[in-house]
Amino acid sequence: MTARSLSRLLALALLGSAPVMAQAQVQPPVEPQAASAPGDGQDGGLTGSVSADGAWQDLGIAITTFATDADVPTQTNAGSTAQLGNAISRVVADDLKDNGLFKPSGPDGLPRPRFAEVTTPNFPLWATGGTDMLVQGYVHANGDGTLTVGCYLYDVALKQQLTKAGWKVNPADWRRAGHKCADLVYSRLSGESPFFDSKIAYIAETGPKDHRMKRLAIMDSDGANHRYLTSGQAMALTPRYSPDYSKILYLSYLNGQPSVYAYDLASNSQKLIFRTTNPTMAPRWSPDGKWVLFSMSQAGRTDIYRISSAGGGTPQRLTDGPGINIGGSYSPDGSKIVFESDRSGSQQVYVMNADGSNQHRISFFGGRSATPEWSPRGDLIAFTHIAGNLRIAVMSPDGKGMRYLTNSWQDEAPTWSPNGRIVQFFRTEKGSGLASIWQVDLTGHNERKLPTPVGASDPAWGPIRP
Repeated sequence: MTARSLSRLLALALLGSAPVMAQAQVQPPVEPQAASAPGDGQDGGLTGSVSADGAWQDLGIAITTFATDADVPTQTNAGSTAQLGNAISRVVADDLKDNGLFKPSGPDGLPRPRFAEVTTPNFPLWATGGTDMLVQGYVHANGDGTLTVGCYLYDVALKQQLTKAGWKVNPADWRRAGHKCADLVYSRLSGESPFFDSKIAYIAETGPKDHRMKRLAIMDSDGANHRYLTSGQAMALTPRYSPDYSKILYLSYLNGQPSVYAYDLASNSQKLIFRTTNPTMAPRWSPDGKWVLFSMSQAGRTDIYRISSAGGGTPQRLTDGPGINIGGSYSPDGSKIVFESDRSGSQQVYVMNADGSNQHRISFFGGRSATPEWSPRGDLIAFTHIAGNLRIAVMSPDGKGMRYLTNSWQDEAPTWSPNGRIVQFFRTEKGSGLASIWQVDLTGHNERKLPTPVGASDPAWGPIRP
């Protein structure tokens, strides 16, 4: 947490669903019969992880409009199967393009395969056009009102199917099928874990600079399907998804009283975890979901505590040193916690064991360091480095190898994609104070602003959806 954010929070405090998608398990379509979903086709990914992005960007990946099996496309409550086929293929193409690793083409301007060609591509046609990899699929309306979406990845030079999968979805959730298809292609070609079928919690900001309304909101990983969860009657701050995706932990200020809530996404209700009259900040889940970390000020000091996520009980204090100790992000295995403290005279990053023992500083590169967040891979810690401007940086858990990912005026509060390849953060504009959510990959390139209907801050990227 930056000094600006900390002072703002302290001032405020002192003022007194069931799954919608199933993996389909039936045979691929054969024209002219009605379509069914393809089989699992869980082929292994290419070995190793991607480090040289240019080689992957050189791949010619063509993504065609997904076919439909009916001569007259079937109508659903989300449009016709033909319309959905085009829309789903656009989601796949945008996902693969926006992550910065690939440069796909399509679906506009590419031949539209007939239904039978989904499983029997015209390889000579695509080879002539310089295509290396081909993504095709289909949409079929089932008798129970659901959709089956199939996705296939082909190596054009080898004239070989690399992988396939199918999903049964409710029409309103058609975008998930596109994200799943993009995940399938991404994983098979890169050898890395997927991340497109995930969601982001954040704080939606409206109103003048000195009197902002801050509401809890969620959206898909690409910024679609935005939804407000709270009314704005009470200020919401610092959300985090639970490890099982069922809840969102956040801090709320109602009548100046800080309260830590867990918002249940299935029931649209919330449970109070902890409430106090003391200034409280930055609640965070443990990887197993059993504990909640938070920072609390009392008797002139600010320390990090943990409490059972079931609520109730007495918080256990983990830090017991001088100064202000804030934040707390668990390592993926739950054995360590990274946090920030000014015990050395300025904001710096520290690591301790999960029980509070062995507290030691790891940031020694000048300036100040704040808002640390452990990568889901465990190999890096993202943080805000403050030396004039506020920039997003990463370092190893021992404090070595620090490097910047951004170079703007005020970037802060990093959060990781589920696969640990992309860092998301919020950027504040000079003058207006307007905040927006951005992301950048680990190369420090491919910055991208996510679309939100209003100002947005404090992003929290959830894990892959179940």
